[in-house]
Formats: sequence, C-alpha cells, structure tokens
Amino acid sequence: MPDTPTLPRFADPAPRGLCTDCGVSRMADAAACGRACQFIRPDYPAAEVRVHGRIAGTQGDEEIFGVHRAMYRARMVQPADGAQWTGITTGLAAELLRTKAVDAVLAMVPDAADRWAPRPAILTTPAQMAQARGMRMGYAPLLALLEPARAAGHRRIAVIGIPCQIHALRALEAELGFDRLYVIGTPCSDNTTTANFHGFLARLTDVPETVTYLEFRADYHVELRFTDGTRRLIPFLQLPLSDLPGDFFPLTCRTCVDYTNRLADITVGYMAGEGDQWLIVRNDRGAEMLAALGDRVALSAPGSRGKRAGPVKGFIANTARAAGGLPLRRMPQWMRPLMGWLMPKLGPKGLEFARARVEMKAAETILHLRREEPAKMKNMIPGHVWRIAAPYGLTPDATEQSGVDAP
Repeated sequence: MPDTPTLPRFADPAPRGLCTDCGVSRMADAAACGRACQFIRPDYPAAEVRVHGRIAGTQGDEEIFGVHRAMYRARMVQPADGAQWTGITTGLAAELLRTKAVDAVLAMVPDAADRWAPRPAILTTPAQMAQARGMRMGYAPLLALLEPARAAGHRRIAVIGIPCQIHALRALEAELGFDRLYVIGTPCSDNTTTANFHGFLARLTDVPETVTYLEFRADYHVELRFTDGTRRLIPFLQLPLSDLPGDFFPLTCRTCVDYTNRLADITVGYMAGEGDQWLIVRNDRGAEMLAALGDRVALSAPGSRGKRAGPVKGFIANTARAAGGLPLRRMPQWMRPLMGWLMPKLGPKGLEFARARVEMKAAETILHLRREEPAKMKNMIPGHVWRIAAPYGLTPDATEQSGVDAP
C-alpha cells in the first residue's frame, strides 16, 4: 500500500454567504446543503439523540459543552514530533487504522506549496497520520472526500473535523451508507482564509516566512516558533487584532453556534487543558477511541479557577460596539503590558476559561446576526446558545426564535 495519502484537487468554490465550504456542495447531490448546513436550520436536540442517545442537559457544563460522559486534561506521554500539542488527535486516528477499526481517515494535511494551507486527504495507514499533525488555517472541502472514500471501497471510516463540518456529516450520516463511522472533533478554530492568515503573521513578526508554529494558549498568550528553534510569546492584549480588516473573520465564524463540536464522538481541544489538551468524551465510540490509547495518554481531572463573568461582560460590550459599527474602546498602550502580566494571574483558568470562551461565542453569534442577518436568527440560533447567553441579558424577542429547539 502506498505511504502517501490520496489528495484530490478541488476548484475554488463560488462565492456564497454563510458557507465554510465543508464540501457537501461539491458532492453529487449538491442540494444536500439544504438539509445538512449548520447555518440554515440546525436541530441539535434531534441530532444529539441520533448521535449520543440523549439530549444535552440544560444546566451546568452539559449546557455549555454538550453531551459528555467524561472530561479530562490530557497529554501523550511521548509527544509526537510535529504535533500542535502532543498528538492526541492524530494518535486516536492512527490507532483506529492500526487496529483496522477503520479503513481510512479523512483529515487535513498541508498543501505542498504552502504549509499553512489545508488540503483534505484520505489517509489509509498509521504512518500517514503524521502528515496531518499541526495547525492549518483556511478553508478546505473535507466532506467532498466522502464519496471518493466510499468509491475506493472504504466502508469503515473516521473523520477529523471542525464543528460546521461535523454538523453536516451527522445530518447526512444515515444516507452515506458507511458500515462504521468514528468522529474526532476539534473545537471551532475561528477560521479565515490562508491569505488573511499570512497577513496576520506579517503583523506579528518581520520574518513571517520563518514561522513554523502558532498557537493561542490558555495562559492568554500566543506562542510562535521559528525555523531557527527560537520561540516567542505574545500576550493576547499585545496582538494587533483591532488592526485586522473587518472581514478577516467571516460571518460564519462570528456566528458559530457550536464552539465545542457537540456532535463529535470525542472532542480534542485546548481550552480547559491549562497547558495540556482537553478531552470531552461524549459517547461509547469516544470512550472506545480513548481507551485504545491505553497508558500512552496521561489523563487527569481538569481544573477550574477564577471567575469568568467580568471578562465575558467586557467582551460582550466590545463586541456590541463592533457589531454596531462603532469603534472599539482601545486600552491605552501604557496599560497593555501591565494587563498582559495580570491576565494569566487573575483571569479564569481551566474549565472556567473554557466556559468563558463558549459564553463569548454565544454572545458574539447573537450580536453579529442581529446586525447582519436578523432574518436568519429564528432558524439559525439553537436553544442552547440562547440559554448560554441569557445570564448576560441576551434573550430573543418574538421575531428571533422559532418552535424548533426554543430556549
């Protein structure tokens, strides 16, 4: 068997509104977008019953993070070379291939001409999973590979994807005809185009072409690594986010209704990891995948410190101004180093940090849709998003909610 993944080429998509080019529009039945897209009329309670066997609770962490059986702070005992963290995501998929639980894995690998650009690939050996390590930034039609994978005879597959991809996958799962499907989810990545990402790198360093790694960390810093082996930490407050163009993050990413990938079997992210990764095991298949790693993965209970209400309220105030077209209230430059030093010490950490980020995303979704697509709100915003945002005074009026998954 060749040790190179299958890498089909896809043309650039036609411009459209709320679309992340998950790949469904490139399948034989392009009209499937209408029943699969997260940005049209998502029904999370029905999807949760199909996938997990029950609806997420409406109180506490299940309300915020979705259905789960367990949550862990985790790291691979032997970190994988080239991994963004320690290699848990690709490790889970490689083990599925090694044990022949699946015939193929659909995931992203770097484009040959640009290591930051994602290319969807069909991976069929554990060794190939090394090519999927690391972060990519941009859009790539992952689900367009479902039909080529099936045509190649792969009946048992795993998919590694972000929430909008996984929502569409779950909506079409029953009609795809695979014998077995494992879903490894990562949280929403606040995506942008690869070209925009290169512009962002150029704002962070005079030598963007030498950057090999970028990560937003739970300690309120962005970490950069360079080809010469050096590293640089940049406090969040020192990032030039206010200098980015208004469309740097598309409306799809500013209106994400599922930041934690609620329909995956297992979610692998960083937010509650406090320097490690954060695992949300959602169902039997998620538990099966994690158990297969055995003692190669170190697990512990996630911590939780600090209080999120203040940072979330501040974020909502700034987002409301931005969504309303008003200039942001910028912190004076002399205060930024001080606040950058204080935030890691006083800000929420662990699960409280993750709760804060999900609440921020819920508020951001409501505020930006009210400004740019108010007619879509009654169908597009699930009940769990309204409930998450309600403590901050964001509640629907009569035109903003429907009978489906009402808050």
